[in-house]
Amino acid sequence: MPGHQTNIISLLCSDLNLFAAERRIADYILAHAQEAANMTQAQLAAESGSSEATVSRFCKKLGYENYRVFQLSLARDVRETHRIDTHSNDVSLEDIPQSLENILNNKLNEITATIHSLSQDSLLRALDLLRKASIIEVAAVGNTIPVALDASFKFKQLGLRCVMSEILEHQSAFALTLTPNDLLFLISHSGRSRRLLDIAKTARERKVPIVLITGDPSSPLARISDLCLYSTNLESLLTTKEFTLSRISAITIIEVLYLFLVSSMPAARRNISKHEALMLSDKNL
Repeated sequence: MPGHQTNIISLLCSDLNLFAAERRIADYILAHAQEAANMTQAQLAAESGSSEATVSRFCKKLGYENYRVFQLSLARDVRETHRIDTHSNDVSLEDIPQSLENILNNKLNEITATIHSLSQDSLLRALDLLRKASIIEVAAVGNTIPVALDASFKFKQLGLRCVMSEILEHQSAFALTLTPNDLLFLISHSGRSRRLLDIAKTARERKVPIVLITGDPSSPLARISDLCLYSTNLESLLTTKEFTLSRISAITIIEVLYLFLVSSMPAARRNISKHEALMLSDKNL
C-alpha cells in the first residue's frame, strides 16, 4: 500500500496518464464509487468493459500492491466521503437550491479528504522545516499562484522570512541563492510543471530541502521533493475533465500549517499583532 493516504477519488479526478481501458475503469468508479468498493476484481472488470489484467495494472499504476489493497482504500474513501457519485454533483440554474447543496457537499468532501490525508509525521516534519528555515521560497505557476501568495503572506505574518514572486524568472533566480539552511516550498496539484521541476532540480543541487503540496504522489515533483502534503481535488465532478483545478484543498493545507505554527511559535501571536498594527491606519476611515 502506498505510504500516503491520498484519496482515490481525487487521484481519478486528476490528470492521470491512463490507457483507454484504464480510463473506463476510472470513469466507472467515479460514477459508482460505493458499488465499486464492494465488487470483486472480476465484477469491476465486467462492469467497466475491461479485463481483470487491466484492473490489476490499473491498481498498480495508482500505487497499490494489488486489487485487494486498492479495494480496501476505496472503501475507506467512500466511508469518509459523502455523496461522491456524479448524480449528486450536478450544477444547474434550473435547480439552484440543490446545486448549492451539491457544491457545498463537493467542497466539504475535498476538505475532509485533504485533512484525513495529512499524517502526523508529515505534518510535524513540515512544521519543523518551516520553523527552522532561514528563508522560505514559495513557488508556483499558473492557477496555483494565488495559493502561493496566500502562503507567503501568512508565513510572513508569523515572522518567518519568506519570498514569493509571480514572475517565473524571479523564482528561478532566487532559487539559485538558496542554501541548505533554507526551504523551497512548492505548490502544484499536477506535480508535472516543467518550470517548477527545473527550480526543484536547482534546489536539489544546492541541497535545499523541498516541501511540496500536490494531488499526485507519483508525479515528477513528488519524486524529487523531501516531503509531500497531499491535497484532494474533486473539481472535475462539478465541471469537466478539461478543467479540474480546485484551490480549496491546497489552501486548507496552508491554513492547517498556519494554525499549527501559531500554536507552536512563541512569538507568532506577537508578530501577527505587530503586522496588524502596521495595517491599522488603512482600516480606520
